Amino acid sequence: MLAGCHRKLNYRDGQYRSAREMVRLKKGGRVRPVGKTKVVGVSPSGAKIKVVAKRPARVGNATGTLASVIETARSYQGTPYLYGGTTRLGLDCSGLLQLSFSEAGVTIPRSSNEQAVWGDPVKSTELRPGDLVFFGASPGSRTITHVGLVTVADDEGIDFIHASTSLGVVENSLESDYYLSRFIRAVRPKL
Repeated sequence: MLAGCHRKLNYRDGQYRSAREMVRLKKGGRVRPVGKTKVVGVSPSGAKIKVVAKRPARVGNATGTLASVIETARSYQGTPYLYGGTTRLGLDCSGLLQLSFSEAGVTIPRSSNEQAVWGDPVKSTELRPGDLVFFGASPGSRTITHVGLVTVADDEGIDFIHASTSLGVVENSLESDYYLSRFIRAVRPKL
């Protein structure tokens, strides 16, 4: 299984950055703040009390069944990784997708290798929410060991949700060096 994105990979200037922020930094762009900081009061010691209001999560343009699948997959965020797991107590990558599609009334194969042929091939430049993305365990590998579900595909980039062995169910940017170097193929589910 893919080891997942280690937090050490996303440190820059002594600060942890999201995969999306790292991509923007590498492209020479500015890192957008996570939200707006607002002073809401003063503590007894005289220090200003600030609150950060997070931006709402980006939503892709999926509709119908695929929107339901994405919403279900996101409901599993934070669930720990468990090889062979298929419950909220623990999930592996292909189990996350199987459960998410199942809750939308769609039966899909159990393993990532079987899921890789359950759909029509899609070029990485044509990805859209609901597509499945497949990865190898190391850069340049051609053996599928990991799968994720595209949640957002827009002009800011492509995000996918998956069960990382180190972080559990998380959403990451496909454009990060870590995932791009391990990307093998993508398919569009046959619904």
